[in-house]
Amino acid sequence: MGLLDSVDWQGHIFKNGVWQEGKSGAYAVIEPATGNELGQMGAASAEDVAEAAAFAADAQREWAALPFTARAAVMRKAGDLWKEHADEVAEWNMREVGAIRGMAQFALHVAAEECYEAAALTGRPLGEILPSEEPRLSMARRVPAGVVTVIAPFNVPIILAIRSVAPALALGNSVLLKPDPRTAVTGGTLMARIFEEAGVPPGVLHMLPGGVEVGEALVTDPNVRVISFTGSTPVGRRIGELAGKHLKRAHLELGGNSALLILDDADVEAAVNLAAWGSFLNQGQICMTTGRHLVSEGVYDDFVAALAEKAAQLPVGDPMSGEVALGPIIDARQRDKIHGLVTTTASAGAQVASGGTYEDLFYRPTVLADVPLTAPAFAEEVFGPVAPVTRVGSVDEAVKIAENSEYGLSLGIVTKDVMRGLAVAEQIPTGIVHINDQTVNDEAVAPFGGVKASGTGSRFGGAAANIEAFTETRWITMRGEPARYPF
Repeated sequence: MGLLDSVDWQGHIFKNGVWQEGKSGAYAVIEPATGNELGQMGAASAEDVAEAAAFAADAQREWAALPFTARAAVMRKAGDLWKEHADEVAEWNMREVGAIRGMAQFALHVAAEECYEAAALTGRPLGEILPSEEPRLSMARRVPAGVVTVIAPFNVPIILAIRSVAPALALGNSVLLKPDPRTAVTGGTLMARIFEEAGVPPGVLHMLPGGVEVGEALVTDPNVRVISFTGSTPVGRRIGELAGKHLKRAHLELGGNSALLILDDADVEAAVNLAAWGSFLNQGQICMTTGRHLVSEGVYDDFVAALAEKAAQLPVGDPMSGEVALGPIIDARQRDKIHGLVTTTASAGAQVASGGTYEDLFYRPTVLADVPLTAPAFAEEVFGPVAPVTRVGSVDEAVKIAENSEYGLSLGIVTKDVMRGLAVAEQIPTGIVHINDQTVNDEAVAPFGGVKASGTGSRFGGAAANIEAFTETRWITMRGEPARYPF
């Protein structure tokens, strides 16, 4: 039986361990590739958030009190369930999100690995013995933060939710999950069902789709202690502001405009393969997408010609109709934003070497050559299948251009001299660096996060980052006899 066959999820949210109507009613789930309605999704309200947060605070105490082995078993079961229901989840990912089959399968692989890593996290050391001047045992202990809000975006909804949901649960927290309303089945309903089937007790995980009102309630509710947000920089700034006002921790993984440096000794064919994948994967709707191609003058012309040719050959279409390289943009608003950046950049002097057109929500992979540094598609995050390419005369010029950005998420460098590549990377502030690879990579065991306007550092992925993100440090001392003081 499928994940969704045994529950009445249509038009419902998941609150207090029950599939129920949201207080903001319901809305249609739309398939971007066809415009067809796939079902009905429940919509939460601020009142739903308050009720869920109070329930989650009570449920968290019992969940945290379980033996760590019990929480680990639930996480392992969740990992197994992602594999068991792979076909069902992948189809939703392709239809609701517009992911191509390979991307949908990769998301499932990461989801399972995140759960297995979370299971292992429960057995990690969660403290240390401290020296003390007094005759006492002094220690620092990591304890669950309490109620954690996870707000995830539309573009890769499974990965960008599970990387916070799984470790937060494993470490003894309860979670309020807000998926993007446009992809709430893939990023919310299916995830809630996975953990419900895995044995997470009622009230420990809630799934609350909604808009700005729900998002702000999930940040400001007094029961919430930590907010884990992935999304745009402007929204991240607002969440950080609200969290600071309410004295809460916010872990923010935000936008990017990642650079790929093609040095003068690079193999052009290999560089083009990396560049196409980095810019066009998932229709460019990834925070790590290669948004700026800085290509050494000696290989520039060959690189542009080969990348344009590759882009022209990539098939674009409905992921459910067969093997395509690119699916649809999530909606018309995002498509129009992409096209506006492309056309204004062309007006600013860039050459459209390939693409620059669309049909419905299917945007052709686009290569822009000779892009001025101030052009919109180069200076801003496009979040679409666009590869802006700029010629550089030296490594120093490439470094200067790469670091001259408000963002600092991911960086790729292509060179035959890896030590030279590393030396270049050390001059450019980013949270992630890949030598001889493109900018889009993800592993459950690796720390993930950006600097500058790309976020608050590596608070996602890897044991150390997850423990730091989802626990509080408590100082504890113990004495054999009560201490005596002068008065």
